[in-house]
Amino acid sequence: MRPAAAVRPAPVTARAIPGNRGDLLVLAVEGVLLVAAVAVGLVLNRRGVGLHADAAPLYATWRPHLGGGTPLAVLVAVVVLGPGLRWARTARWAPLLAAGWLAAVAWTLSLALIDGWSAGLARRLTAQAEYLHEVPGVADIPRMLAGFTDRILDFQPDSWSTHTAGHPPGALLVFVWLDRVGLGGGAAAALCCVLVGATAAVSVPVTLRALGAPEAARAVLPFLVLLPGAVWLGASGDAVFTGVVAAGLALLAVRGLLAALVGGLLLGFALHLSYGFVLVGALALVVLALRRDRRRAALLAATAGVAGVTALFVLAGFRWWEGYDRVVERYYQGWATDRPYAYWVWANLAALLLSAGPALGPALRRAILAARANAGSLGDGGKPVARATALGPTVLLPAAAALAVAAADLSGMSKAEVERIWLPFAVWLLVAAAHLPPPTRRWWLAAQALTALAVNHLLVTVS
Repeated sequence: MRPAAAVRPAPVTARAIPGNRGDLLVLAVEGVLLVAAVAVGLVLNRRGVGLHADAAPLYATWRPHLGGGTPLAVLVAVVVLGPGLRWARTARWAPLLAAGWLAAVAWTLSLALIDGWSAGLARRLTAQAEYLHEVPGVADIPRMLAGFTDRILDFQPDSWSTHTAGHPPGALLVFVWLDRVGLGGGAAAALCCVLVGATAAVSVPVTLRALGAPEAARAVLPFLVLLPGAVWLGASGDAVFTGVVAAGLALLAVRGLLAALVGGLLLGFALHLSYGFVLVGALALVVLALRRDRRRAALLAATAGVAGVTALFVLAGFRWWEGYDRVVERYYQGWATDRPYAYWVWANLAALLLSAGPALGPALRRAILAARANAGSLGDGGKPVARATALGPTVLLPAAAALAVAAADLSGMSKAEVERIWLPFAVWLLVAAAHLPPPTRRWWLAAQALTALAVNHLLVTVS
């Protein structure tokens, strides 16, 4: 006779945790943090301290304005807050994902068009610091890769421009490939960034559903559609980074070793889009731990994918670790030397709040309460994987994203501009929104939309 199987405790849901007052208290703390970051930023800028951010804690300038995208953005927000929320609960899965992606594209484009077609999209990626500035000079891709590291340091005749130097060559390659297939120029590149960045609104729910949280996937999707960070998704290279990372993690979550291998390939390429994506490893390990089948085999397949992409870059002449060593030196050749760590180490969090939205704090609070309740019901028994499964993806994925953000913040390698740089982690932090009580979600979602509208109408942001 076989022993009875252990009964897994049911995860604590949003309905099971009271405390709207606690949510409002966290919202107040967020407000204090934001006001403090803005006020101190104003004082430091007036004193001539080198923040290099006119509207600190955001890398932007103050300029209240309206634009052609204003009524469009309001319309998208109203549709999502009205029938969109209801449809997210009841629609068939495939049409819901398609509608979510289209709505995210519409939201991002409408926000960009508040600044106008030229300033909001077409010329956004053509500045001297951007990747497109370097594309005409890349006549030979293998040669560019072989000599990439030698051009990272500043103050030499052939130094890379700021964004290209600050990233591995995969970021430049994306725009070179677009140019090679006939999608060169600022407008085409910006639209591609928007289309790819919006896929995060699909990839994150797909991940949650594959990990056994279908209700959470439906609850989170509207928050990803009306993401305040869409202000920076349209358009910047970080939109592509966000989409690639989210897709890679989604493929790790779904069944099948081939999907895990392709997910590993995408995450390996992501590692060559931004040095900071070594921190995505925390999210990848959580996804693999929560997979429903063949965890070890999937880990090996994903690792093979990452190693394969890294090997290709090494064979082409670029070694990630050498590039990172040069980037640290380049980082302190520029504004990082002036930007005070004592301000940005906490003001960065205020910038993240404007990118992820005011729902972030209350959502994380709810996730922590759910984790405590689930951990209490588990007791001290159970294997680590079983305990992780009981906590669930709506707790562990935001926790992994928060760990990555904390590491990036404390490292001092992320001083300012994190409202766009941390977007690949912000979308996973918002998974915690599944813990917000259903009756309050419309209000929190409205606050998210208002945050994006306020930022885009009061400021001119810089990608």
